[in-house]
Amino acid sequence: MRILVTGANGQLGREIAKQGQDHELMLTDVDTLDITDSKATMSLFREVRPQAVIHCAAYTNVDGAESDPDRAFSVNVIGAQNMAAGCLETGARMVYVSTDYVFDGSSSKLYREFDVVNPQTVYGRTKWQGEEIVRQILGRHYIMRTAWLYGDGNNFVRTMLRLAGENPSLRVVHDQVGTPTSTVDLSWAIFRLLASDAYGTYHATCQGKCSWYEFACEIFRQAGKSVEVVPVTTAEFVRPAKRPAYSVLDNYMLRMSVGDPIRNWQESLSEYLER
Repeated sequence: MRILVTGANGQLGREIAKQGQDHELMLTDVDTLDITDSKATMSLFREVRPQAVIHCAAYTNVDGAESDPDRAFSVNVIGAQNMAAGCLETGARMVYVSTDYVFDGSSSKLYREFDVVNPQTVYGRTKWQGEEIVRQILGRHYIMRTAWLYGDGNNFVRTMLRLAGENPSLRVVHDQVGTPTSTVDLSWAIFRLLASDAYGTYHATCQGKCSWYEFACEIFRQAGKSVEVVPVTTAEFVRPAKRPAYSVLDNYMLRMSVGDPIRNWQESLSEYLER
């Protein structure tokens, strides 16, 4: 399959490139394609004629979006619009990677794909608006919401390991709960869906749940590092953007359509640390 990948230099894009070696990949990033430029985007589509698009590119600076909402909208909504329009003209199917931030985090049970959204941040709103514009333009789409992603790049796991070498103790938030998700598992799910005609909205995270505090403790346990981890509340870390207190996603649609291929988060973390 001839696949156009945006955001190829990001954590997910790099893993897509690894797992997609059996396909003909066209890897793009901000230096080779401005997804907010409709003319440039359409020109590339007409030249490449992709059969599918994996749209990883996004404005993901959650706090930065609060002070620059227009930029977040341009990348997350206009960019999605341009990619969907290109897919419509060339007949390509599209994977749009979204986020748990479309929910408000006030639930006490797992979020399923058709639960009511209520984003509380600029980032969350623009990703939801991006979802909606893809739905309006393109029928052949897979919207994939994920959370707490880590892979080849800067992420929570690497930050914790780096800080452990610099500090005898670390303070980590214990009242935000979600599911750490490896780019390996998310990429696997993306390619599994791309091989099907099961279009729609999906949740794709690893299995299980934990707090950031519990995640940090497990990182150090598996890495064999002795570090004091002190649990603290969200209120002790003032941030411009509100973080969801509970954002555990249920991969219900994935299980019901093509089968849920995603592992428990501890198992995926172990593989990541080994690599």
